[in-house]
Amino acid sequence: MKISKSQRKNLIFLVVIALLIIPQTRKPIQVFLNKGLALFSPSVIDTENRKVLDNYNWQLEGLDGKTFDYSSTKNKVVLINFWATWCAPCIAEMPSLEKLHNDYKDKIIFLFVSNEDKEKVFKFIDKNKYSFNVYKPLTQYPETFNVSSIPRTFLIDKNGNIVIDKTGASNWNSDKVRTVIDQLISEH
Repeated sequence: MKISKSQRKNLIFLVVIALLIIPQTRKPIQVFLNKGLALFSPSVIDTENRKVLDNYNWQLEGLDGKTFDYSSTKNKVVLINFWATWCAPCIAEMPSLEKLHNDYKDKIIFLFVSNEDKEKVFKFIDKNKYSFNVYKPLTQYPETFNVSSIPRTFLIDKNGNIVIDKTGASNWNSDKVRTVIDQLISEH
């Protein structure tokens, strides 16, 4: 029995749909596709269009149980990433965030924020051998962030200006992002 070209295309289409429906194969496929999107660097917001944080009243708790007061980030460069363990785009961009974190953890503040159960987050971090700490919000984040989908990442300068505001997977370990961070660190 010979299969025509159109039948072959239909069969491939059905196999792909079936793989996306099956929970065990759906997530790996979604992560793989999002890694393609995460090849691109996020865009820097033009100076005149940057939002400024309206307040620093935000309390977080680390996986270690220690409370983090966001007001301690005043006059510092901060990268905040809102994410979840079930989020394919979040998982896709994590390796680039880990590399950036490893090189800049002593120069800027990294806040990886998830609303998930601590145990689930800890297992994810441990399984992937990530070195960053994850925080759970204890109070509502500042309105300026307005997070409606994840991943959502902000790079904030020492004056509270949001320099990068990116929703979706991105390459955070790019030369472009590193150059921006280096410039922000050197500013007084």
